[in-house]
Amino acid sequence: MKKKLLTVLICIAMVATFATGCSSTTTPEKPAAETPTVKAVEKTKVFVSADWVKGVIDGKQPESKDYVIIEAAWGQVSEDKAYTEAHIPGAIHLNTDEIEEEKKWDIRTGAEITQVMKNYGITKDTNVIVYGADSGAARVAFVCIWAGVENVKVLDGGLNAWKKAGYPTKDGIETAQATAKDFGVTIPAHPDYVLATDEVKDKLAKDKNFRLVSIRSLDEFTGKKSGYSYIKRAGEPKGAVWGHDETDYLNEDGTFINFDKAVAMWADQGITKDNEIAFYCGTGWRATIPWLMAYENGWKNIKLYDDGWFVWQMDEKNPVQAITPEEASANYKK
Repeated sequence: MKKKLLTVLICIAMVATFATGCSSTTTPEKPAAETPTVKAVEKTKVFVSADWVKGVIDGKQPESKDYVIIEAAWGQVSEDKAYTEAHIPGAIHLNTDEIEEEKKWDIRTGAEITQVMKNYGITKDTNVIVYGADSGAARVAFVCIWAGVENVKVLDGGLNAWKKAGYPTKDGIETAQATAKDFGVTIPAHPDYVLATDEVKDKLAKDKNFRLVSIRSLDEFTGKKSGYSYIKRAGEPKGAVWGHDETDYLNEDGTFINFDKAVAMWADQGITKDNEIAFYCGTGWRATIPWLMAYENGWKNIKLYDDGWFVWQMDEKNPVQAITPEEASANYKK
């Protein structure tokens, strides 16, 4: 009995010795707090953190298999000092002229956008991450979703958030890698996300549940100024309500406000989730911000009036208003 007990004790001691030896040669894991967030997010999740983007770049999540990072801005890359002096490593500059028509600034045709996607190595399955210094990033993100890209993200806070997180930047120009792959669906995959002027006029006249929501400054909405050097007329399409300017959707650090705050702003103007909503601005940039926020939060009743004030005011027969937000929303509030 004692011999058997002694044998058991020896075995236990040997196991403990081996366990101790193994643990002493194993490199400790990096504390979780120091590791960028690598958790995959839902495809309809739009706004992501710098840590999440870094996790993609470092290959620590499924989205790392096929991704493209875009810094969106108007103008040629060679003239964009902000990009050439400092951008996220691997980020490709996209001139917004590539996705918009020259005369009306509407989204280009499906065939044209198909070629843009090929040029930038994007298919419907590519994880597209966009950032920029203004609402051009939201504009590009919207066009990608409209086209049919299933996983589109916007870096919340832009390059400043990236730098604030302590991540490195790169200078110079990075070249897009075109793809020979088929996009995967016919572009646009979601033509219903966009309304044209005739459709908006028809809905304003016949649909009491429709809300045409201006994402422009208060001075633009009330007709004190046009807001654009190339747009002479001031005012708004008759029947529009105010959804606040893009600056009201931003926190002081450049990140986007909580969606609940946006919903409260809209409710104050008689705009709710039960309405069919078409956001617009002058030429389609600012309006994509609230669209993306609503899309991310599961709202299904949202559109973009892509023609915007620019096209509306071109036809003098289109009715125009220059009133306060309170006056505009009076007919819609219960």
